[in-house]
Amino acid sequence: MSDATSTLDRRAAVKTLLIDRKDLLVVTGLGSPSYDVFAAGDHDGNFYLWGAMGGAAMVGLGIALAQPKRPVVVLTGDGEQLMGLGSLLTVAVHKPANLTVAVLDNGHFGETGMQKSHAGLGSRLEVIAQGAGFLAVDVIDDLKGIAEYRGRLHDVTSGPRFVRIRIAHGTPERALPPRDGTYVKNRFRQHLGFAVT
Repeated sequence: MSDATSTLDRRAAVKTLLIDRKDLLVVTGLGSPSYDVFAAGDHDGNFYLWGAMGGAAMVGLGIALAQPKRPVVVLTGDGEQLMGLGSLLTVAVHKPANLTVAVLDNGHFGETGMQKSHAGLGSRLEVIAQGAGFLAVDVIDDLKGIAEYRGRLHDVTSGPRFVRIRIAHGTPERALPPRDGTYVKNRFRQHLGFAVT
């Protein structure tokens, strides 16, 4: 299927994915995924990345390794993940059983003017993740699939998992989460039970 056939609304997809999130820790990729997660409901367990294009999977890996009993999801876009393809290899080598990398794939670079990304030109991130060594790889293109997948996010024994969520391209209104890095870091650390320094 080409990205042009995807009609899944990104905000509905993220909201459905994060229903009843319990102790799920969420790392967001640069731009739209941060807006989507914030629009679904701000939470102390959200770690919003700003100005770290390509870094979401590596931050998620670090958190997953540091918190092996907590489920961690990296929720990012295809453009952001394409900037950090090597991170998929590193995640697969470390095999964090509690980590899911979920890519919202609209085939475009949303933050720089909706130019087609490599994913929009035919590259398939799920094939790259499988080749890297991810233990479970899926593609979802409807809300039913997301609802069925949601429970797997809480599994801390069978990762790492990679899921490509095919969404429609477009630019929903921005919902801006906190942008103060110190505030986001300290709030997240408190949520994990660490002292704030």
